[in-house]
This record gives sequence, C-alpha cells and structure tokens, in this order.
Amino acid sequence: MSRASEQAYAKIRAHLLSGAVKPNEQLTEDQLAQITGVSRTPVRDAVRRLEDELLLVRSDTKRLFVADWSRDDIEEMFTLRQMLECHAAERAAKRLSRGQIAELERLNRELKAAIEQSAPDVGRFLDANRAFHEVIIDAAHSPRLGQLLGKLVEAPVVLRTARTYSAQDLRQSARDHDELVAAFAARDPDWARAVMGSHLRRAFHTFANAVGPKTNGHDTAKP
Repeated sequence: MSRASEQAYAKIRAHLLSGAVKPNEQLTEDQLAQITGVSRTPVRDAVRRLEDELLLVRSDTKRLFVADWSRDDIEEMFTLRQMLECHAAERAAKRLSRGQIAELERLNRELKAAIEQSAPDVGRFLDANRAFHEVIIDAAHSPRLGQLLGKLVEAPVVLRTARTYSAQDLRQSARDHDELVAAFAARDPDWARAVMGSHLRRAFHTFANAVGPKTNGHDTAKP
C-alpha cells in the first residue's frame, strides 16, 4: 500500500475502534476521505483492507457499513480464536525469549495503568492488549497462525468494544495476563494453553452479554 493508503487505513481503523460509529452505520468514501484527509483512491485501498479484516462490510447493493455480528457470529469467532490462540500460547511457551517475556510484563503494566485511571482509558487498554497478544503470536513462530488470527482478534471489538467491560472485567483481564506471563516464565505449555482458554471464554461472555440472548440462527443483524 502507498503511504497515503497506509495513512487512510490507520485513521479509518482508529475511527471504527473509537466508538465514534455504531454497528450497521453506513459510511461513504466521501466521508472517509474527509476523515483521513486523503483522496478517494487511497481510501478505497484502505477500505478493501478493512473489509478483509471484517471491520467493514458491503451490502448486496455495494453500500458500505460498519460491521455488525449476531451473538452466534461472535460465538463462532471466539471459538475459532480460542482454538488458534490457545495453540499459539502453547507454542509460545516453548519459544518466548527473556526479552519477549519482559515485553509482555511491560505491556501488562501499561494495560494496568490505563485501567487504574479515574476513568479507564479504553483506547490505551486496547492498544496494550493487542500488543500483548501480538507478542505471543509472534513468539509462536507460525506465519499461518498470525494471518488467521489477524482477522479474529479485533473483529468483535467494533461491535461491542472493551467499553462494555466493567472496571472489574478490565482488572480480571490484567490478572489473566499476569498468569499467562507466569506460565510462560515457567515454560509450561499446558498451563499457558489453559489460561488462554479461560481468558478468551471470559471475554466471549462479556461480549455475548452485551449482544443479548442467543437465538436459533435468525439474528444475523447484517446490512
């Protein structure tokens, strides 16, 4: 991608994850060009990438919308993410360097600092959380895992971001990270896998409670 396309991608992605737009809200290329300050050509490049990441979707009439998912969609995404990221944690436990473990500790301190403000800084929390999980995925030394997880890790965030988390939920996430670091420091793949599994299931239930009760497959909620 060109520099202008990269700029457009970063700005649109930040706009989507900021909570400034709602699931199923329609967007236009002109709106996005105004937000990013670039022409429509790089905006189109950025939009294609964001569609590939499942953050934007097109209707049958080619109109562009902020992605939305039903509870069933979210459950499937988290199930897939759990399968893949538990495997990543298991691999990483055998491969993380001391420097990478130190980086996980630093990122979790950053995450905790974001939580402990009088009003939790959710954007800072999300950035630190994403970076934390990226270190684990990188340490797994599996490009295929990285490619697959890239589309799953943040997709539900645009639907119900960490703003749905209570302060208690955010602190629990940090405690999960503490235990993950301990499992990695112990070079215990079974422990790492188990902690990652419970961490992701807890996150799923937080998102699912925000969406509402499960239906029988009829709550597709897509434009």
